[in-house]
Amino acid sequence: MQEVILKAFFIVDNFLPIIDPYSCTMSSSVVSSEFVHTGYGKNYVKLIQLRRDGPVHYVKEVEVNTQITLNNHRDYLFGDNSDIIATDSQKNTTYILAKQFGIETIEKFGMLMCEHFLNKYRHVVNAKIYIEEAPWRRIEKNGRQHVHAFVMSPESKRFCEVEQKRGEKACVAAGIKDMKILKTTQSAFRNFVDDEYRTLPDVDDRFFSTIVYCRWTYNDVTGLDFDRAWDIVKSAIIDTFAGPPETGVFSPSVQKTLYLAEKNALALIPQVDTIEMTLPNVHYFNIDFKRFPKMEFGGSKQDVYLPTDKPSGNIQATIRRSQTSKL
Repeated sequence: MQEVILKAFFIVDNFLPIIDPYSCTMSSSVVSSEFVHTGYGKNYVKLIQLRRDGPVHYVKEVEVNTQITLNNHRDYLFGDNSDIIATDSQKNTTYILAKQFGIETIEKFGMLMCEHFLNKYRHVVNAKIYIEEAPWRRIEKNGRQHVHAFVMSPESKRFCEVEQKRGEKACVAAGIKDMKILKTTQSAFRNFVDDEYRTLPDVDDRFFSTIVYCRWTYNDVTGLDFDRAWDIVKSAIIDTFAGPPETGVFSPSVQKTLYLAEKNALALIPQVDTIEMTLPNVHYFNIDFKRFPKMEFGGSKQDVYLPTDKPSGNIQATIRRSQTSKL
């Protein structure tokens, strides 16, 4: 069904009418317009799923955002709410589907929700689901995992985005965010543009710290182990950044490290089609201890730096698998 397009015109010589913004009706329209996108949903729907397998318990806590698009604009144009699936109903749908089917992975649950909205409501033409998973892990002692006790381990956050249009396959993306990493050496930045605006000197050895945001899309999810794929991408980023445990690896720039991490992820998971990363610079500046001439630091083995997070450089790149590599 074609979208309804609102077009209206008002021309009376050079007169511009005064419009009452609180009026719900207008005797004549004053501007030509058309819809680009519409959608509505419920954000920040939180739930925690508990699954019991005898004495062993499993938890999965998620926060879900829903958004659906209808095949008409009667609600916007005429105040006709007869086709609206209330955002509160979308919230309740999240709870009910979790109860009925469980949440094996957030990606599969996102796909399930999209399929539900498209199958249940014939006038829904697009469904989009965003999910973040809380980083719970089992408490361990002496190498043994506890059967029902967990600790929040906010090393990183896992998220996914699933979008599906009517008559098409779901587009599934996964990602990592808020993963702060640091290495104290083997990072440099030199030989960049030297003009009248530059004050930053060449640096041969510096701290390298960043907060990773990474999002990737899959070209095929048939039989894909989403948990393993997510772990592989995370490991690829950390390994590229840190290098071997005994020696590390040199980074000539954030840009180079970012690109290598993306390339390594593509090489490890054939189902990843596109990957994007953002790596802001988290700076650690030297403190000028020359300001304390009465103090003696000659025997000190410690270096002290000032952590700052604003302003920060922001390095970003998106790459995709070349068409020839798909053949």
